[in-house]
Amino acid sequence: MDLFDAVTTTAQGVPAPLASAPLAVRMRPRTLDEVAGQEHLLVPGSPLRRLVEPAAPGSARAQPSSVVLWGPPGTGKTTLAYLVAQGSGRRFVELSAVTAGVKDVRAVIEDARRRLAGDGTETVLFIDEVHRFSKSQQDALLPSVENRWVTLVAATTENPSFSVNSPLLSRSLLLTLRPLGTEDVRRLVRRAVTDERGLGGAVVLADDAEEQLLRLSGGDARKALTVLEAAAGAVLPGEPGQEGPVPVDLAAVERAVDVAAVRYDRDGDQHYDVISAFIKSLRGSDVDAALHYLARMVAAGEDPRFIARRIVIAASEEVAMADPSALQTAVAAAQAVALLGMPEGAIVLAQAVVHVASAPKSNASYTGLNRALADVRAGRAGPVPAHLRDAHYAGAQALGHGQGYRYAHDEPHAVARQQYLPDDLVGSRYYEPSDRGYERQVAERLVRVRQLLGRDAGGGPAGGPGGDSEAEGPRG
Repeated sequence: MDLFDAVTTTAQGVPAPLASAPLAVRMRPRTLDEVAGQEHLLVPGSPLRRLVEPAAPGSARAQPSSVVLWGPPGTGKTTLAYLVAQGSGRRFVELSAVTAGVKDVRAVIEDARRRLAGDGTETVLFIDEVHRFSKSQQDALLPSVENRWVTLVAATTENPSFSVNSPLLSRSLLLTLRPLGTEDVRRLVRRAVTDERGLGGAVVLADDAEEQLLRLSGGDARKALTVLEAAAGAVLPGEPGQEGPVPVDLAAVERAVDVAAVRYDRDGDQHYDVISAFIKSLRGSDVDAALHYLARMVAAGEDPRFIARRIVIAASEEVAMADPSALQTAVAAAQAVALLGMPEGAIVLAQAVVHVASAPKSNASYTGLNRALADVRAGRAGPVPAHLRDAHYAGAQALGHGQGYRYAHDEPHAVARQQYLPDDLVGSRYYEPSDRGYERQVAERLVRVRQLLGRDAGGGPAGGPGGDSEAEGPRG
């Protein structure tokens, strides 16, 4: 690959965009004051302002820092990188992590070193979508960042904790960009309609069209301006001569974009946020929210087998004995999805989601397991009682194995009164059923069974007689 296929370079600062450039590029803020949103990063004296704004005459400019910009699409990451170069007058080099390789990275860094040693020219290296760089490519950046050969500005839509190497992240200032609010995007859209860099008042945006545009953009400024440009292009005459601004109505906006893109990345941070919200909605019995997050995953092309597995887990972890049939539904859904595939499999997933979300909830069996695990991990196991040990091999009876064992089906109610737990754990109670759904019947039966076993008195919910060993809580 030719280096110039991956790199955009300017001798000093950032050039003005061409008149033929996309509207989102032409309307890119020229100063920090034009940046929409991100007020938390733009307060006076903030690291970002010190990096962007030129130093006062006669004052020593602070040494440049390398920055990782993390935020959703269309929140201004590229804009801030341009402003860093433009405000400081440093040479600007843009490199795309989608197309660049280690060779390209090293070539840019070597050129920056020569310029810095030669005439003192400083370089801002902007790497878009840095999360797409491999570990070796990110490692190639470390010397240049550590020795300040370049001011690295790296942009990512994914959580840097997962997508950026720790050594590189520790040498950079992490700035988190927040999603733009509706009013932030509205100001950008209105500026683009009237500003000479944009549409210059050639169109007027109807109120309902503006609201639809803002809804479709989902806080993504680039998307809002792209849709606006497409809608304006559809109504503006091909030949000059029409007087006054041309109206852009709701129909024009809807023609410009068919469906709002789902902001969800199967390999990125949105993946973890959406599946977390999905699980918590199932647990919280909010059927509508659970279906919403299911729809987001389905629309984004999430692996339906992954979704089905999460529903199966929720059926046991969140519902369990409060409605044992929820697990049957979830397992059947997982099998049906494997049989049907998509899109029909989504119907089956929806049925399972409704069952699990609407079912009574109990994590008693899961909590009971955690209590038992806490005792085992603490070393409170003890020998298996002799009468419960395997007596089917030669010599077992001579060791007393199986002697005195009472066969449950020979006893009244099929409950044999004998010791089952090891000596150190006699009296321990791990499973404490709730009073919800079918588990209420289980609780009533357990009272009678424990009486028959002679375990109706004493024994706390964990850790032996009256014990209180710490148990793990339900997973988040």
